[in-house]
Amino acid sequence: MINTYDIIIVGGGLAGAALAKSLAEAGVRVLVLERTTRFQDRVRGEVVSPWGVTEAKTLGLYEPLMQTCGHMVRWTTTLNGQAPSKRRDLIETTPYHNGFLDFYHAAMQNVLLELAASAGAEVRRGLTVTGVAAGKTATVTMRGRAYAEELTARLVVGADGRNSQVRTWGGFAVERDPERLKMAGTLHEGLAIPEESAQVSTNPVTRQKASIFPIGGNRFRSYFVHHKGGMRRHLSGSQRAGAFVEACVHAGMAAEWYQQAEMVGPLAEFECAEMWVKHPSRKGIVLIGDAAAVSDPTFGQGLALTLRDVRVLRDHLLANDNWDEATECYAQEHDRYFGALHRILGWQLALQLEIGPEADVRRARVLPRHAAEPWRTIDIHGFGPEAPSDEAARRRYFVED
Repeated sequence: MINTYDIIIVGGGLAGAALAKSLAEAGVRVLVLERTTRFQDRVRGEVVSPWGVTEAKTLGLYEPLMQTCGHMVRWTTTLNGQAPSKRRDLIETTPYHNGFLDFYHAAMQNVLLELAASAGAEVRRGLTVTGVAAGKTATVTMRGRAYAEELTARLVVGADGRNSQVRTWGGFAVERDPERLKMAGTLHEGLAIPEESAQVSTNPVTRQKASIFPIGGNRFRSYFVHHKGGMRRHLSGSQRAGAFVEACVHAGMAAEWYQQAEMVGPLAEFECAEMWVKHPSRKGIVLIGDAAAVSDPTFGQGLALTLRDVRVLRDHLLANDNWDEATECYAQEHDRYFGALHRILGWQLALQLEIGPEADVRRARVLPRHAAEPWRTIDIHGFGPEAPSDEAARRRYFVED
């Protein structure tokens, strides 16, 4: 039947397009349903951590992205108040010898959807999915400008982001951390910094954090993070461009970097609280990417996490003809690696950005030991969720051993 597929993927972003490409290459009949007809600039993740670059390479995405919109960043430069800056060579010091893979998000989405279509996936854009029903055969209802249609598939994949409707229709319960941090971001052009290094600075007094990631073509994604209890200004809208730069400078960035720069994208502020679904699979429906779990963007692990989801789900689906079992195995793995990442990022937030007397005492005790004994720190960019995250690792990190 024309309206029957092996897999229907709702959402054509990084998660949906990457999965569609990977499965279509293996002969799976895939349909991708994408709401927008044109991807536009929004403040979102554009940095793949080195451990996620390994996932991109395994999925066959790294080279096509580097040949089109990708930009490899080898170095990180870290600033912390008046202390000397620290420069890290990611290729030399990460386990798989990767730098950051950065890109303009909208360009990445277009590249990957084209790759999915070239691999044999059917891609439909500019329509609205109106419902998903689980079952032995899952059902998707959708409508375009002048028609409505019902589609069926062995499996429906929700890759429709942090506000996932597939997640709602599937009856998945969402868990969420308390709201503590807020992040603002924009796109700059012409910052006076090298394009081969990411810049990260933290104000040691206010615990505010700023970062700059080059995405190629003399463009840079700029971010500012603050604790909700420590700042009242709202940094959204073009009229707040000056206040955003002031905040970044207050967090430790050099004012001269911004003097000749121009803001060429929207400025938006949003919550950073992590949200997730325990066991993101039910009969006939599975969730990946931000639909399954939203990582705190402060630490830049969201895109790598999405690529891990795609690779793990792909491998289980291709290895097991019983897709109920395959998605069950994916969900079990997702619980494990997202749980590990969630623990580690929670520790880092508590040490680096939490405010108040108790947090200050903790830093005064822990940070000098980290400087003297770097083996206590956690290399989240290098190892991701495979970094130790058990109780012994927690005690080591907080110098309680």
